[in-house]
Amino acid sequence: MCEKCGCGESMNEAENEMTFEEKVKEIIDSIRPSLQAHGGDVELVGIKPDNTVNVRLQGACQGCPGATLTMKMGIERILKERVPEVKQVVAVK
Repeated sequence: MCEKCGCGESMNEAENEMTFEEKVKEIIDSIRPSLQAHGGDVELVGIKPDNTVNVRLQGACQGCPGATLTMKMGIERILKERVPEVKQVVAVK
């Protein structure tokens, strides 16, 4: 049974029915608390037709020397692991 709403679907069935954008949003929302714990945040700006994910780093993440590392080794790595269709993650202003 789906733990989120009790609808009777297994979690795998529910995940398979999610759109690409819904999957990306869900994963970004799961990453946000880690960034917020350090005074930062991330916002999904949009997704390009080639599956490039555009995000905006906020708070302490803006201008942080480690922001590029956070983007590539953190956010992008996690998104690609969980949604293999993601081409890349790009920080936009």
